[in-house]
Amino acid sequence: MPKLETIEEFIAMVESNEHDKAIEKFYTSDASMQENQAEPRVGRGLLVANEKNTLQKVKSLVSKCIRPYFVNGDQVVIQWYFRFEWKNGSISEIEEITRQSWEGELIQSEKFFYDPKQFAGIK
Repeated sequence: MPKLETIEEFIAMVESNEHDKAIEKFYTSDASMQENQAEPRVGRGLLVANEKNTLQKVKSLVSKCIRPYFVNGDQVVIQWYFRFEWKNGSISEIEEITRQSWEGELIQSEKFFYDPKQFAGIK
């Protein structure tokens, strides 16, 4: 079970838009991420590369945890708000719920739940 201080540190890194660094620090080497019903991406290296690829398309980003978050043993649920200003000039405001499975102080798997229509128009 993760310590609350660890979860708070993770949230602070994401809110500072250090998404890729948060993955490097808080995910197991064989961690997985899954978007809705898509196939999971597996492996911290792949997860970091995917996050960096997304961040390269962003002109500005707001990342905010909508509190409270919920912890039940090794399971953590967080609601996020993101506002992306993309380099192509479009803007996306996204709300999502994520369910994380932790192994001690590291995230082993994460699944995101969101309405994909929030990403309409992104190139």
